[in-house]
Amino acid sequence: MATNYADGLSPYENKGVLGAPEKFEDEEKVNEKCEILAEWIKNAKHIVVHTGAGISTSAGIPDFRGPNGVWTLEKEGKKPEMNISFDNAKPTQTHMALKYLLDKNIVQYIVSQNIDGLHLKSGVNRTQISELHGNMFTEQCNVCESQFVRHQATTSVGKKLLGGECRRALVRGRVCRGKLHDTILDWEHNLPSNDLDMADYQSSLADLNICLGTTLQILPSGALPIKNKKYGGKVVIVNLQPTKFDKKADLIINSYVDKVMEVLMEKLGFKIPTYSSNDDPIINPPSRDVQHWNIAKSNITKYSKMYTELNKDFKKRRREEQQENTKKKMKKEMGSEIKEENDKKKVKKEEIKEELVKEEP
Repeated sequence: MATNYADGLSPYENKGVLGAPEKFEDEEKVNEKCEILAEWIKNAKHIVVHTGAGISTSAGIPDFRGPNGVWTLEKEGKKPEMNISFDNAKPTQTHMALKYLLDKNIVQYIVSQNIDGLHLKSGVNRTQISELHGNMFTEQCNVCESQFVRHQATTSVGKKLLGGECRRALVRGRVCRGKLHDTILDWEHNLPSNDLDMADYQSSLADLNICLGTTLQILPSGALPIKNKKYGGKVVIVNLQPTKFDKKADLIINSYVDKVMEVLMEKLGFKIPTYSSNDDPIINPPSRDVQHWNIAKSNITKYSKMYTELNKDFKKRRREEQQENTKKKMKKEMGSEIKEENDKKKVKKEEIKEELVKEEP
């Protein structure tokens, strides 16, 4: 449960802005903005979606900073009434819509701050997601750092040992046998490097970053969606509360995320698939083998190269723009100098004429 997760974290005062008022735009405005977003999606080449706690509230999992969020109520000495267990929670309309868009290669990647495992339950592949704060349904080896899918939510948070051993196969039939711990970060932990690197590359490469259900307050996660701005990309925010980067957004939609995704999918001509436990890899694993949950190094290398090329192109364009601006400036300055010289000559001619007039008898 979300409250158990929050209770398991170390004490921490700076939890950001809590309980900010929510804003609801009318149906006509939401429809109008979804029309714009649908067109941007159709024209985009690389789309990354950034998800926060707001996409899971309709599954019965409370958010953290909303009017009834875990930390908002904690400040008042209260607990949320809505608090389903992570094991019983099911993916929402938004989760299933994103899974469909990934399958259709319309969305290329998800960067998630959520630890509830609902993206995994919806069937999202590890090549399609960075989980920056961990996952209640994964565990990690403290020796080889391999990650594995669990079939029940972990009962601990803060990267604590779970009592199991790593089953990763090594050379000559041996297994690693390192100790397994949960993957849920506590406040003092650094973000997982592979997930963060991929999130960084993908966010920068995206010509469209879409933020769903997050106030973007926690850094560095919250700053990732605006990484594409320097390369000319767009940022869309769908959230009920104000976010840290509203001023950087090209489009803001204030409505329930599920509602926006329903309207958006309809405008794109798609139907949101229904969640089925038969397709849930936690409930029905694809095989009896251990389910690995690792980001492939080959993927990191691939996108690292693409990111490097993006920066080379950006620097090249900047140089060309600077050179062009310098030429324009020089031309303008030369034009000003020529004009000034011509003006001087004109004045001189007038003075000579005046002198000649004076000399006439």
